Amino acid sequence: MLEFSPAFPLIIAALVAGFTRGRVRAVVMLAAPILSGLNLMAMDSGLLTHAELFGLPLTPVRVDKLSMLFGILFHIAAFIGVIYALNQKDPIQDVAALSYAGSAVGAVFAGDLLTLFVYWELLALTSVFLILARRTPRALAAGLRYLIMQVGSGVLLLVGVLVMIAVGHDISFNYIGLDAPGGLLIFLAFGVKSAFPLLHNWLTDGYPEATPVGTVFLSAFTTKVAVYSLARGFAGTEILVYIGALMTCFPIFYAVIENDLRRVLAYSMINQIGFMVVGVGIGTELALNGAVAHAFNDVLFKGLLMMSMGAVLHVTGEMRGSELGGLYKKMPKTAVLCMVGAASISAFPLFSGFVSKSMVVAAALKEGYNGIWLMLLFAAAGVFHHAGIKIPFFAFFYKDSKFVKEAHEAPTNMLVAMGLAATLCIGIGCFPGFLYDLLPYNTDFTPYDVSHVLSQLQLLAFSALAFTWLKLAHIYPPELKSINVDAEWLYRWVLPRWTVALRERLAPTDAWLRNWAVSKVFGGIRMLKTQHDIYGAMARAWPIGNMVMWVAVLLGAMLISFYM
Repeated sequence: MLEFSPAFPLIIAALVAGFTRGRVRAVVMLAAPILSGLNLMAMDSGLLTHAELFGLPLTPVRVDKLSMLFGILFHIAAFIGVIYALNQKDPIQDVAALSYAGSAVGAVFAGDLLTLFVYWELLALTSVFLILARRTPRALAAGLRYLIMQVGSGVLLLVGVLVMIAVGHDISFNYIGLDAPGGLLIFLAFGVKSAFPLLHNWLTDGYPEATPVGTVFLSAFTTKVAVYSLARGFAGTEILVYIGALMTCFPIFYAVIENDLRRVLAYSMINQIGFMVVGVGIGTELALNGAVAHAFNDVLFKGLLMMSMGAVLHVTGEMRGSELGGLYKKMPKTAVLCMVGAASISAFPLFSGFVSKSMVVAAALKEGYNGIWLMLLFAAAGVFHHAGIKIPFFAFFYKDSKFVKEAHEAPTNMLVAMGLAATLCIGIGCFPGFLYDLLPYNTDFTPYDVSHVLSQLQLLAFSALAFTWLKLAHIYPPELKSINVDAEWLYRWVLPRWTVALRERLAPTDAWLRNWAVSKVFGGIRMLKTQHDIYGAMARAWPIGNMVMWVAVLLGAMLISFYM
């Protein structure tokens, strides 16, 4: 077997897809993840490939259980995403989607930090086209902001790697830790792509502006590569426990008041990544298994929810909850599949979210993080509010919107893609052993014991009752046509206005400095002109004797300075 990166088949297929059209392109797109997946499954665990660049040893491919799990996940996500995209006729999205998936696969199999950096930047460059492809002014602006943040993350990673190289540190992509040279910079690079608090707005800004297909692919790869990187490089870093706990909680409040349903899911994604970050921070085998298992499940159920909302957007052209409702009458299959995703993300027993989220929660309690455990319970109840209830309720059931009359069921390929994701959500929830066998550590965790099931059902029942009471009491925040202020307000509103105000304040000083500099330049020009015109000193004829004298003086000065 040729030992090349598992990313190459997907990237090569993306290039081929760019030069084909119609059925041929569809065949290429469908065959790419299948053939690439078969190549992946033929790779042996423990495989390492070696190369050298400017004297630096590189490991372009490293296969172990952790990378294999994410490799399998990304191929499943790519295949489902391709099926979902079959009805579109946009080569830009097709090429960007496959190359984006290939970049993610290459990143999780990278065995050194320089190789990781290459794929890290490819993730940014390929994914931004899935936002720009919507071809609206809002998408263009959001895409540029997204690209700045993603490339900035790559710059942090590169600088951290260069610091390691400068001090002779090994750049193999294994455990790094905050104490390593450049470790903090690499940690921040991973944090940007993981959507750490205050670094998260690229996700809630960019993802909702992407195309329906683009949002499905975006939800699968970038943040999961970041979670993989944290698990590989910073497992057991305790500050991640608290960062992750904050990530699970604060998005709930934004998601509850948000009107754009895809933006609700973007905040929900941060909430779910928080569970993964907590698991990585705890760092035990149970916690790490829970983190990567939840990453696996999140790609499926979040992808399913994004696909259902993409189908609604495709049919109605609308994504605001205040304008939607009643679509279950014309889109019953999409509504049912959406509810499967809602049950999965809410961690209902027999659905995928339950068998992974419970591992992280159990690990937090086992390691004595009682406060964090309470925050995770609150977050679990909150996600049922905004993703489990709000998404299907306002999109399909709340009221009969103006779109009901003209609405119709989603295209067949979209239904097939959603059906595959829903089947996996239910299959993993009912038979978690298939997922547990892929985890990096052996586990005897049993999700379906009395305490786990009863506590989760009680939590969900309480959350449902709270939602019902808030709606009946008219306390639940209504769906309003409004703009919610998040941390991006600092750089999209405050910073530009401060910059303008500062420029106006400094305008007089700036004008004085410019005038002073111009006057000095012109003064120098006038002085040179007086020295070089026909009557100037530099225009005179100098006697040869004087020149010889000055040469002798300069030579003597040099000899004196040399001997002294």
